[in-house]
Order: sequence, then C-alpha cells, then structure tokens
Amino acid sequence: MQRCAWVTSDPIYIEYHDTEWGKPIIGEDALFERISLEGFQAGLSWLTILKRREGFREAFHGFKINQVATMSEADVERLLQFEGIIRHRGKIEAVINNARIIKEQKLSLADLIRKHSPTEDRRNLTVSPESTALSKELRKLGFNFVGPTTMHAMMQAIGVIQDHDNSCEIN
Repeated sequence: MQRCAWVTSDPIYIEYHDTEWGKPIIGEDALFERISLEGFQAGLSWLTILKRREGFREAFHGFKINQVATMSEADVERLLQFEGIIRHRGKIEAVINNARIIKEQKLSLADLIRKHSPTEDRRNLTVSPESTALSKELRKLGFNFVGPTTMHAMMQAIGVIQDHDNSCEIN
C-alpha cells in the first residue's frame, strides 16, 4: 500500500497513519489529548510520543479534562519521576494549566478549532494562517505549548487540514 512519505516501516507509525491520522476526532477529552500530545512532541519525533501514548494516558487520567484540571504540584513532582512519559516540567504543567483554563472558562475545543478551519488547501505546510490564528487565540486564553506549528500538526492529525500525500492510498 502506498502511504504518505513520512510513514516509516515501524508498525506503530503504520497503524497510526492507516487508522487514525487525518480522521476527525469527536469529544472534548479526545481533542484535549491531541493538543496535549502535540505539545509534548515539540522538539521530538511523533514516534517517540506514540510509543509513550499509553503512559501519557495513565499519567493524565485518560486526558479527562475535569480530572487533569484538579492535578496538583505533588502530581507534577510524581510525573517528573514517571518513566512512561516525557518528563519535562514545562510540558507537564502546560497540560494541567490548559485543562484548568478549559474547565474554568467552559471552553469548547471543538468550537475553537472549527472556527479556525481552513477554507482552502493547506497541503505540505508546517504552519498556516489558520494554525497561527488558533495558536494566538489559545495563547491569549492562557494556554501553553500551543505554537502555530504545533497547532498545524494537531489540525492535520484530526483531519481539519487534509494533508495526506496525493499518492497516499488512504487519501
């Protein structure tokens, strides 16, 4: 099967590409997971994140926003010792901070993301006007680790930006 050029021979990557990447995501917690994992990916490979995904889910209560929003400094310290995730204080704190903002402000991630959906093709980009606008809005709300490139990758992953290679059979 012909896949996107970024897919390696790693079975985890193949499974992710074939069954998940570029497909719509439904549910606030699922969207929160994607934003959070993309934030952790900054500076690392996506495969590194995929290999630790279950650890992230364990560490962050399945990315249930209401539960993550109640996490404390003691939880941050505990997670800095948890080998199942990327142990980066700023990224751990960002996930908790972002959950608190969503909960306190009663935000809809689906509405925010939909509001910034592109109206034209954005293939083969690493950043777009739409991801820049989404990043700016999230940062204004107080979110962390939501830069324009990170938001563009998230938008690709959840199918808001369709970016399968033209030769990809999943396309």
